Amino acid sequence: MCVMYDLVIRRARLVDREGVYDIAISNGVVELVSRRVSERGVEEIDAGGGLVTPVFVNPHLHLCKVYTFEMIGGDALKYYHGGGMGSSIRAIELASKVKEKYDEKWIIANVRRALKEALRFGTLYIRGFADVDSKARLEGVKTLLKTKEEFKEYISLQVVAFPQDGIVREPGAEELLYKAVELGADIVGGIPWIEDSDEDEWKHIEVAFNIAKEYNRDVAMLVDDAGDPTLRTTEKLARATLKHGWINRVTAHHARAMALYPDTYTRKLARQLRKAGISVIVDPHTGPLHARVDLLLEENVNVALGQDDIVDAYYPYGRNNMLEVAFLASHIMWWTTPDKIKIIYDMVTWRAAKAMGLKDYCRRVMEGCKADLLVHGYPTLRELLLNHEAPRYVIKNGKIIVENKYITEVKSSANTERNL
Repeated sequence: MCVMYDLVIRRARLVDREGVYDIAISNGVVELVSRRVSERGVEEIDAGGGLVTPVFVNPHLHLCKVYTFEMIGGDALKYYHGGGMGSSIRAIELASKVKEKYDEKWIIANVRRALKEALRFGTLYIRGFADVDSKARLEGVKTLLKTKEEFKEYISLQVVAFPQDGIVREPGAEELLYKAVELGADIVGGIPWIEDSDEDEWKHIEVAFNIAKEYNRDVAMLVDDAGDPTLRTTEKLARATLKHGWINRVTAHHARAMALYPDTYTRKLARQLRKAGISVIVDPHTGPLHARVDLLLEENVNVALGQDDIVDAYYPYGRNNMLEVAFLASHIMWWTTPDKIKIIYDMVTWRAAKAMGLKDYCRRVMEGCKADLLVHGYPTLRELLLNHEAPRYVIKNGKIIVENKYITEVKSSANTERNL
């Protein structure tokens, strides 16, 4: 056999096809998917019947806060997770104390650790939030921009300038948002529900959109993140998106109060979100309430899963492992049938990529798609979620960038022995 391709993956299973296939890659692109590729590759991988999928995408991670749990303790968790999430603002106030200690020197070590974990688990696209306020200043934004450059060969990082403590209620936040975008932040963030009045919520949203339009940036806002059915900033965000013509450029995160809305209003809201092209990012593993994923999907609103937090004041776990997030979401939402598992998988792959506006991300492994791929140690989606282990290989632009050597063979429910 002659050498024709840069990389050939042999005996791979695919999500959308029966049987096993060979996948031939050159110049960072999948050139051939066939039952048998006769030509050789400069490098070859035997998938051994394991799934090969596109890489994972995390559209929501508070990256400036990762691994700060020991610095702040668990007081915020009591208010964020307890009492039906009715005291979420109190949790945010307690959690914000860690920002009094913000310094790039220790933040950067934590961010690097989180991004290396992302590489290990095959999460190569991340939207990272960095707080901007009187305490955090621009330390988080500067750190994320620096690590974005450091890891750019492996991870595509979108940096969100995020006014966690508000814009109207936090003096100087608006100016810091402008400065963050001028420094290079990719996305304008917001959290309008935290403001003290309806008028201030609208002003918060308008400030963010004005900055986004001036600098041609997308918008990402945390909305209605509390157990209060009177919160309506998800609707306000949709209306503002339509008003400003920012269609398909906005993401709404959390929207937990939606769990308490009447169905009639929720469907009306979903239609507004669809019309505005707003993707909803949910993180059901981080709190007892979550947006109505089932209803949103019925109304053709794009929904994705996010990691949200890694070992911080809001969530004491997390590994930047989107299979783990999917596994937890499957339990919390009782989505355990094969069709639901497939949707959950979609929410950490192509649906998350759509939310982040990734133009060259392919929703399935096919000829002509960018070769950002994972070779897994299991043959089915159910078993991927069941075990939520790191993939055997992580491939970026057609090159192997991570090999998790502790997985030496494809396993299934009929073969659970691990060769360590």
